[in-house]
Amino acid sequence: MKKERGFSVGLTPGPCAGKVCIPSSKSVAHRLLICAALGTEKTTLLIDGFSKDILATAKCLKALGAGIETKGRRIRVTPIQKPVSGGLLPCGESGSTLRFLLPVAGALGVSGCFKMEGRLPERPMQIYEDVLRAHGMEISRDGSWLRFGGQLQSGAYSLAGDVSSQYFSGLLMALPRLSGASSVTAEGTLESAGYLRLTEDALTRSGVRIERAGQSWRIPGLQGFALPGVLRAEGDWSNAAFFLCMGALSEKGVTVRGLNLRSAQGDMAVLEILRQFGASLEASEGEVTVRRAKLRPLTIDAAPIPDLVPVLSVLACGAEGDTRIVNAARLRMKESDRLQTTAKLIRDLGGAAEELPDGLVIHGTGGLRGGDVDSCRDHRIAMSAAVAAGLCRESVTISGADCVRKSYPAFWEDFWRCAR
Repeated sequence: MKKERGFSVGLTPGPCAGKVCIPSSKSVAHRLLICAALGTEKTTLLIDGFSKDILATAKCLKALGAGIETKGRRIRVTPIQKPVSGGLLPCGESGSTLRFLLPVAGALGVSGCFKMEGRLPERPMQIYEDVLRAHGMEISRDGSWLRFGGQLQSGAYSLAGDVSSQYFSGLLMALPRLSGASSVTAEGTLESAGYLRLTEDALTRSGVRIERAGQSWRIPGLQGFALPGVLRAEGDWSNAAFFLCMGALSEKGVTVRGLNLRSAQGDMAVLEILRQFGASLEASEGEVTVRRAKLRPLTIDAAPIPDLVPVLSVLACGAEGDTRIVNAARLRMKESDRLQTTAKLIRDLGGAAEELPDGLVIHGTGGLRGGDVDSCRDHRIAMSAAVAAGLCRESVTISGADCVRKSYPAFWEDFWRCAR
């Protein structure tokens, strides 16, 4: 394999084999950072790999009044004692940062302005903003700026369950701070429920009481947050999926270490999907090894695992027959339109994929040709293209490859370790 060249990487074709230790889950790290900042005592978080999204949350918490000290793999968080108004909150392209911290800022009763980048200003938030306005917040937009103020009020909150689990997570972290009890109800189908389990877990570890009944939560008010003094963020199943899928294309296989096999992360579902594809799996405490076997096409429901769609679509090219991705309309409003960019990635490498309004059909032939891929500045497209090289007969060049810093800054270094 060739080394990274500026904003592009060039990959020789063929499968990878080796071992990699996966970085901390950014989904877990976001939540632990926020709970630590809302606490009463200093907390040290051990985080393997500071992605741009995690650093965005840390910077925004600092703007709200938290003390943030980063050293090596440690972030020491001093809780917000005197909330700061009028701050600039640079959330970058991180939808999690924005959606989690908007109601938290409202619960703190401060004003300020989020600075959004990339496609984040285009991603839907109107329903969320309307609910927060109805409960005391003042919110306005001006291009990439989102201004907020007012005091969030306790009460009954209701949102459609199929828009974004991040809305519910943001409310569940903010409402315990308020003086009165609140309730949150998801109407209709609740999607990406695994991410809500991560939020519930972070709150439980913080000593916060929430009562769940079906798709409703009751949140008592005037609660304090108290995380342990030192806490480690577990490995990231979303990022592990790229190397696990590389293993499914390799007879020698790939071993991924640093994983919690009892994790609440929804993307741990990649293990069962790989089994259904026909890959060979071995799992023991803390690590998973995946090797190639004869792959077969599937129908995959993307609703609970939207972030896995690009890499699973690439893997589907290694099976013979049609794989269908359904319930995936939300992918059009990610860092790129991921239905469009995933289909383009496959076609640019010589495969066949049909883009549907809410999904994809991948016509697998067992392999790909190779070629040039534009990441479209989407980290999951860039990493999926690296996985695709394992199926290719010719070299693969990926432009905009530095975009992986958003979620997995060390991806290329880890990839080179596995590359043959």
